[in-house]
Amino acid sequence: MTKSETKSEGGAAARVLVIDDDRKLCRLIRDYLGPMGYAVTAVHTGPDGVAQAAAQPWHAVILDVMLPGLDGFEVLKQIRRTCDVPVLMLTARGEEADRVVGLEMGADDYVTKPFSPRELVARVKALLRRTEPPGEMPRVVEARGLMIDPSSYRVTHDNKPVTLSTLEFRLLYYLATRPNRVFTRDQLLDAVWGTERFVTPRSVDVYIRRLREKVETDANHPAFLKTVRGAGYMFESAAQSEQKE
Repeated sequence: MTKSETKSEGGAAARVLVIDDDRKLCRLIRDYLGPMGYAVTAVHTGPDGVAQAAAQPWHAVILDVMLPGLDGFEVLKQIRRTCDVPVLMLTARGEEADRVVGLEMGADDYVTKPFSPRELVARVKALLRRTEPPGEMPRVVEARGLMIDPSSYRVTHDNKPVTLSTLEFRLLYYLATRPNRVFTRDQLLDAVWGTERFVTPRSVDVYIRRLREKVETDANHPAFLKTVRGAGYMFESAAQSEQKE
């Protein structure tokens, strides 16, 4: 291990799971990430990927779409049932529809083959940085039965736990700590995804829709995450009737 190792919380090397049936590609990824301090494990089928993802905690998952046994979308769906590990979809498919499907199912980033190893390393690093609670998250937010705790990345609604991915949490917390302010898609991309983002403004719509499905009582009539037509999104801290009193 070298001084340039990538460390996780507690000092151990960050663990990256690669799920791809291309063994040569898996070796290439390990050759690039390994010397940088990442502990890389590779499996080559969908079922093995699901099993390995559940076997121990991971800091990031690199997931191919075209897999034997189960395709990558189904693997992602099963991973998201149990954990919120950052997932980078790695596939030869480049169509926008496939990218949107991956994002809607819980992927955090998406890169198409062939790819630059340097780009892959940059994206993995960006994913890992997103899992670190930013310094601007010092307090618990409570609003009308919704509780957001940044110290544990825990969210509850009416005392029921809500499971969010890391990016979903960051987006929700960013809006909730700036209530009743409207943010454009680009502003949210800059604030939540950062300068190393590899997504488009449409990704914000996908994440807002997913958040509404998880934290709103009625996703079609959201009480918290409001759309301001022609402008962007806002978190409404109090109901309209409460604001008028």
